[in-house]
Amino acid sequence: MSDKDSFLIFSGTKSRYLAEKICASLNCPLGKLVMTKFSDGEFAVSYEQSIRGQNVFLVQSTFPNSDNLMELLLMIDAAKRASARHIIAVIPYFGWARQDRKDKPRVSIGAKLVADLLSCAGIDRLITMDLHADQIQGFFNVPVDHLYASGVMLPYLQSLKLDQLVIASPDVGGSKRANTYAKYLGCPLVLCNKTRARANEVESMQIIGDVKGKNVVLIDDMIDTAGTITVAADVMKNAGAISVRALASHAVMSGPATERVQASSIEEIVFTDSIPYTQRCSKIKQLSVADMFAETIRRVINNESISSQYLI
Repeated sequence: MSDKDSFLIFSGTKSRYLAEKICASLNCPLGKLVMTKFSDGEFAVSYEQSIRGQNVFLVQSTFPNSDNLMELLLMIDAAKRASARHIIAVIPYFGWARQDRKDKPRVSIGAKLVADLLSCAGIDRLITMDLHADQIQGFFNVPVDHLYASGVMLPYLQSLKLDQLVIASPDVGGSKRANTYAKYLGCPLVLCNKTRARANEVESMQIIGDVKGKNVVLIDDMIDTAGTITVAADVMKNAGAISVRALASHAVMSGPATERVQASSIEEIVFTDSIPYTQRCSKIKQLSVADMFAETIRRVINNESISSQYLI
């Protein structure tokens, strides 16, 4: 780093574990910030050191509950009022991203609202990873550095040395992401066509492609209730797959997700640590993206290209 005093890194409450790893990778201290909570549930942000004229990086994923987003907004506002030079939001997991369009009448577009909130609060740049929909980058009028978990997922997948490998997408919407993996690895692509009874509930699923005698790896950006991924794994095992694994960027893992994964025929699910996963499940493994975000921060500070970080 050319000038260690030109930037500071701060963290929200629930993303501190990741911010500490990023700071360790950059060999710099985590900034001093106090989050004061009041008895009515309100909270306030205070920087305990001068940030005047500094490039301030604020690490906070906006996963449920909404307090994480509100913390980030208050951190941005406090930094702006404390005369930070540039405010860069580092959001490994960008929440509300599934609400990226009107898919039926009279609904909100949550991703656009969150983008507007962050912009109005005062960010100068966004660094994020594996948005649910790429077009969300266009919701911002500031630079967006969109990283991909494939930088850590692909080396892990290659280390498994699986024969008869097939890449699969658990739904048609994720086919582009899965196809990118399949092309890079030079292996076949299989799709799943699902119909939903209602949100978070899969009614039926059909496989498009051949999985008999194959080691299948499902690729997704997030796993929420694990309904789709576990149904897909069971369907593929019934169709003759030797093994089924999954690589997913964000471990939302809400409600019955852990129990479903443990009870399913899926052998392993690999996540990044963009969201803290505190439950215990023998089938779940997390890979850290701290070094990837640290390198991106270093390049942003030094005005270097980040495109060489992308494997695919």
